[in-house]
Amino acid sequence: MMNNLRKLGLALASVMAVGFPLSAHAATSRHPVKVLACDADRGHFMLPGYIPGYYPPGPYFWSDVYGYRYHQDSLGGNPTLGIDYVNEMTATMKEIEFGLVARGRLVAEVRDVGTFSPGVQIKHKFGLSPNVFPLRTAFARCVPLRITFANGTVWKNPHLPALRRSIYKL
Repeated sequence: MMNNLRKLGLALASVMAVGFPLSAHAATSRHPVKVLACDADRGHFMLPGYIPGYYPPGPYFWSDVYGYRYHQDSLGGNPTLGIDYVNEMTATMKEIEFGLVARGRLVAEVRDVGTFSPGVQIKHKFGLSPNVFPLRTAFARCVPLRITFANGTVWKNPHLPALRRSIYKL
């Protein structure tokens, strides 16, 4: 009985947060996205199975979830971040911002834009600033920071990682 009430509470909280119900599986997960792999790499090669994430022509800046203007480095000649993830929601996602977290602090961000259908595995690679390294930890993780759905609803991570201002190019 208590477990069913907990699941109902999680489902109701998720409806209030994103404006539509989660699937039964997603209602018990922490985020609307399941990250299967998060690979920060100093090298300059593409891992098999990954394709480049979204990059518009010219410099790539956006206003991030913290309210700052963030610059995403290009793939050419820079370290990379490979993220393998699945949309756990029942709604299609259009934009997703991920944070690379090491030692409990945000050390980089990436943004992916496209049509990310529910249950489909996405394997994208993004450029990182060389200043991200060394990570000094064996366990770095990728967490979703903000997601925009096709219906215009926006989900913001209620537990944002600690911000490190040095990740912004001034």
